[in-house]
Amino acid sequence: MKRTILNLKTFAAVILTAGLMTACSSDDDTVVPTDPDTEEPDTEEPVEEESRWITVAGAKMGDEPGDGNGGTLIYAVTSEEAKDPTVSIDPFENGFIAPSNRTARLQSSEDGNTIFNISYAGDTGGNYTKYTVEGGQTFTPSGSEVSIAPYVGTAPRWIKLFDGDQTGAAVYVSNENEFDENDNYTRTEATIGVVTLDLVNSSIIEFQEHSVPLSAEEEAEGYYISRIDMPTLNAAGDKLYIGARLSKVDPATAESDSDYDKLGSKTIILDYPSLMNPTVITSTVGHGDTNGYRSINAFEYNGSVYQANQNDPEGSHILKIDADNEYDDTYDFNLDDALGVEGAYVLAWRPAANGKAVLAYRHNGSEIGLAGAQGFFALVDLNAQTAVKIEDIPYDPDFYLFQYQGFVVEGTEIYLTQGAVGQNGNIYVVDTETGAVTKGAELVNATGSHFIGVF
Repeated sequence: MKRTILNLKTFAAVILTAGLMTACSSDDDTVVPTDPDTEEPDTEEPVEEESRWITVAGAKMGDEPGDGNGGTLIYAVTSEEAKDPTVSIDPFENGFIAPSNRTARLQSSEDGNTIFNISYAGDTGGNYTKYTVEGGQTFTPSGSEVSIAPYVGTAPRWIKLFDGDQTGAAVYVSNENEFDENDNYTRTEATIGVVTLDLVNSSIIEFQEHSVPLSAEEEAEGYYISRIDMPTLNAAGDKLYIGARLSKVDPATAESDSDYDKLGSKTIILDYPSLMNPTVITSTVGHGDTNGYRSINAFEYNGSVYQANQNDPEGSHILKIDADNEYDDTYDFNLDDALGVEGAYVLAWRPAANGKAVLAYRHNGSEIGLAGAQGFFALVDLNAQTAVKIEDIPYDPDFYLFQYQGFVVEGTEIYLTQGAVGQNGNIYVVDTETGAVTKGAELVNATGSHFIGVF
């Protein structure tokens, strides 16, 4: 989508041309030559300003403020409108209902012209649909629907892979405790399923299931992989990284054990596109989970994959997996240290191509609001390993980011939504090079509802 803007020189040329046409139309058809010394110099070509759709997503209240279980509504504006504080956007009143029994799991094409959705839970859970963005509440269905529920269930964890909007991947894990002939606990089996989805042709590409054990020592102590999410392609495009959460049972009773030492952060690696040959790698830097929650948790940058972790006793880290498909344990980016807080927890994040990112987080000092712990945004530099709280975005005890899903990257700028539960907010645009923050369009909220991002 392009918008043509006439600059002053072009406008002058148009007026001059009109004047010359009038001068050349006398009754005796005499053509009056123009003095070369008074000719207007060549004008510049019309300036074409790039624009794209920015789709705002809101999660409607179900039973409790901030639960997002009342459905998801989306509304699209241009990037110019998104940056304009005089524009008002009300997705809850005027938006398109994205099909989903609970909060929809949304992704967008890189240019913003297509929205991909897989509905979450209920009788339509697992249904994949895509829409052409036409502006406002107009999202036109495109292609056919396909269900991934037979492969990964009705509440799938799925992500669009960064391969030119060609492929999505969804995952699940199931667990079963195992016992010996004397009924003594031996280990917990973790069976993962992974399906890849052709986003263009709405079809299943590949599906595989695997048993993914930990080390014999870890399993004897009751550890197992209990949740997986956020599949990410490596730079070479031949490995798929899957984030993992570990849980533990008490081997003496086989009952859940919540008081245990965190192991090193782990990632499952599969060959791609075959989805075969699972292996597990372990960080010695981070000791939290790597599965994230609602937003993409790992990104390829400059040949490596950078991955956030959560529930780390030393605060969230940004971890680095290099081209050799192993954690780089010389890269120690601790967000407690960088932000000067305790208990940093990455809720969502997104880097631009320059290695600078906007990161949503909470920490032990967050106030407890209507829906949970208060959230903040920081500007992060992956190369310098620095993080600075963005002060030009207003914060409220009810500013809840646990369900946050989407950022839009346009060059070095990153768009985000800000608005406390049940309160109006705004789009903000962060220039990752300078740190400058632009306050954009107003976001009109509804009782108990909240904004979950832009796409």
